[in-house]
Amino acid sequence: MNSTVVVVLAVLWPLLGVLSGVLMARRGYDPLWILIALPLGPLFLPIALERIRRRPSVVEFGSTGEPPRRTGEGAATRVLVGLDGSEQSDRALETVLRLIGPHCGLLVLAEVVSYEATEGVTRTVVDDASQRLSEMAAGATTAGVVHTEVLTGSPGPALRRFAEQQDMDLLVVGRRGRGRSVRLLGSVSADLVENSSVPVLVIGPAA
Repeated sequence: MNSTVVVVLAVLWPLLGVLSGVLMARRGYDPLWILIALPLGPLFLPIALERIRRRPSVVEFGSTGEPPRRTGEGAATRVLVGLDGSEQSDRALETVLRLIGPHCGLLVLAEVVSYEATEGVTRTVVDDASQRLSEMAAGATTAGVVHTEVLTGSPGPALRRFAEQQDMDLLVVGRRGRGRSVRLLGSVSADLVENSSVPVLVIGPAA
């Protein structure tokens, strides 16, 4: 085996692993998969392709259960707010309550967790997300009802899918969330603006 082939393999092997791991991370899995995929190279690709077939879904409805269906064309506004504990997502909720709260018939607060959070023996991540949402819902005052939902999958597709299934009128998120690299995994708000069939309101940082 000549040196050129060795160099090509040395570059392509980890590169294919990284790309497979990034593909999984962008589809709702923990970014730590990138580190696992790195040494496995192309051997990891079948694992990634098998796992990314999963669709975003609801992990847990809040204590009030599944959101009610729309009762008629004249029904009050239905708003979904995507939260992740970041300052900008908190500001998104504050903005919704201030501008739309008096006209909001249904307000749904949702947080998206990775698929791994639902596969372990314990559900610590899901429980923590549910607790955060419950606390925020307790302080939310609107003209209608407030529901909380924990979703799983990639944040953008999970929020889009839920908003469409629940016939929401508006989907609200902060411009930048926390924890994930925008360059590596993409911007959730950009994904929503580009692909959502439900109108999207993106809230930027405070001046």
